[in-house]
Amino acid sequence: MLFHARMDVRIPHDMDPDVRADLVARERAYSQELQRAGKWPHLWRIVGEYANVSVFDVADNNELHDLLAGLPLFPYMEIVVTPLATHPSDIDA
Repeated sequence: MLFHARMDVRIPHDMDPDVRADLVARERAYSQELQRAGKWPHLWRIVGEYANVSVFDVADNNELHDLLAGLPLFPYMEIVVTPLATHPSDIDA
């Protein structure tokens, strides 16, 4: 199943810089692992914001929830998820 997710990151400004750097490094490693596994095939930055739009390819809602909850930055994110379906006019479908 494909899901579109918009993730807005809101790390507290007063977070210790070393803690922040570690958190961001762990986030990068985890997200890249999911990308290599084919679970996170698309990831785009939203210009001018600490946010992204992504497409996830997972078995079901539960798998997506587990993947998102596993993000080190999850406690600092607002995430909006939209399930996707094939469009009848898509020539590649």
